Amino acid sequence: MSQQAVLSAKVTKTSESPMYKILFIIGLCHLLNDAIQAVVPAMFPILAKSMGLNFTQLGIIAFSLNMVSSVMQPLVGMATDKKPMPFALPIGLTFTLVGILGLGFAPNFGMIVLSVLFIGLGSAVFHPEGSRVAYMAAGSRRGLAQSIYQVGGNTGQALAPVITALILVPLGQIGASWFTIIAALAVILLIYIAKWYKQRLISFPNPVRKMRSGLGKKDGLSKEVKNTLALILLLIFARTWYTSGITNFYTFFAIKEYAFTIKESQFFLFAFLVAGAFGTFFGGPLADRFGKKQIISFSMLATVPFSILIPYVPPTIAFIFLILTGFILMTSFSVTVVYAQELVPGKIGTMSGLTVGLAFGMGAIGSVGLGSIADWIGLQSMITWLGVLPLLGLIAFLLPTDQTVWEWNNR
Repeated sequence: MSQQAVLSAKVTKTSESPMYKILFIIGLCHLLNDAIQAVVPAMFPILAKSMGLNFTQLGIIAFSLNMVSSVMQPLVGMATDKKPMPFALPIGLTFTLVGILGLGFAPNFGMIVLSVLFIGLGSAVFHPEGSRVAYMAAGSRRGLAQSIYQVGGNTGQALAPVITALILVPLGQIGASWFTIIAALAVILLIYIAKWYKQRLISFPNPVRKMRSGLGKKDGLSKEVKNTLALILLLIFARTWYTSGITNFYTFFAIKEYAFTIKESQFFLFAFLVAGAFGTFFGGPLADRFGKKQIISFSMLATVPFSILIPYVPPTIAFIFLILTGFILMTSFSVTVVYAQELVPGKIGTMSGLTVGLAFGMGAIGSVGLGSIADWIGLQSMITWLGVLPLLGLIAFLLPTDQTVWEWNNR
């Protein structure tokens, strides 16, 4: 074998090996970013008590946080697909730092909404570019790499109950300002990532291989790809509305139905979110082995028996069912992102912004919608009907197989 061939083989082998250092750092930054976001719903019991906010107003706060992120993420993704911007990552987290500082000192409802808009804007910049970094560092293990990245975010979200119990309950609203330290740490780490990202672009100016990805005439998406994306987005809708309902309102349900204190109710939510983080991590490697369609279908339908029964069982069983529901449902979180990225390769930022951004947007609409439903028909009835949503997972059987997607991209 010639020296050039040996060198080529080494480069290929290196390119196929995940860059774990980068993946762990971007995963940690995702944890820090989403832990800051988690402060907002974690403050709901505090704000409801101190400012007398109702469920609809709390839903508006969540809507403000998530909708700006939802709208901006696909736009950021499309812009950075055309021209990557490595230092957008630390700049975005600086917006988040400003928002969390404002949240800690906001004197009224309007200022709270303004502060969370800054947090949402920072998140909109971070998520598509963070997902791109994970893709670039993935090698041949895209499912695993996306899981490492996404599990950081879900772990950060899972910290919300701990944040409430240990910081916000004793310190109140001003306790949120302490998270500026976390934001500053994230900015420092993202400066390191941005330098690696910039160097990577110099060394590999075209890190994503351009494939046909079901492109039809005039460079538009084929009907097959559009229909598949529509199915993926509908599945994300069902998953996100369910998790939004549990994350934002289950603590109120537990306080009312089980006579729990705020701290006690947070343990139930913490169990759900931590289980979801574990599910996110294991979902990617399982999809690498068994296929993305299979994992997406399983995650939705296997959740149904537990999600339906949760409102009717005693506290101990509810705790167990929340763990099972969180784990199973979230195994598809990173998998749907990778599925969309491979469905339309060459548009990594756009697909990440669309899938993850849509999750934020659906969560935003869900927060307002479910809050209004709870005010209208009662919290108990809303939580009961919420458990039916994972049944929409039946449409996952209509998704094309991984092999079919590969064939679309190579025909």
